[in-house]
Amino acid sequence: MTEGTPSRRGVPVIGLLAGAALVASIAGLGWWQFARTAASPMDSTDPRVLALGERVYQRECASCHGVQLEGQPDWQTRLINGRLPAPPHDPSGHTWHHPAEQLFGIVKDGVEAYAPAGYESDMPAYAGRLSDAEIWAVLAFIKSTWPADTRGYHDEIDRRNRRR
Repeated sequence: MTEGTPSRRGVPVIGLLAGAALVASIAGLGWWQFARTAASPMDSTDPRVLALGERVYQRECASCHGVQLEGQPDWQTRLINGRLPAPPHDPSGHTWHHPAEQLFGIVKDGVEAYAPAGYESDMPAYAGRLSDAEIWAVLAFIKSTWPADTRGYHDEIDRRNRRR
């Protein structure tokens, strides 16, 4: 090779790097699009997930929210301590009014993380007590008990929330 003639040894390496970057970009964009439009883990129909969710719900949640997800009596009236009783998770409550990610956060990090300043709740945060998979399983179990129209309303809330 004479001086001034470009070396061909570097071209394949640069080409491979450029190709790899392009593939990674396309894969990343594909994953982002999938994650943005995929159904929430709360939408599981896997019987094993729902069975786990029911077991965890009965063990961790039913004592306050009710064995049949009915909540505590008169759940919209404040107690003497100023706190609200545990709401139902059946369609008569407001669980389905919240996006899945917010419900997950409330269970994991506690109600106070999502409520106005000064709000107090008897519900503990479950971080460190339940795994993320267990929390999603409980939420999937709860959602699986709702009638189709309520699940549909919740799906629309999730779709609107993902667009933000």
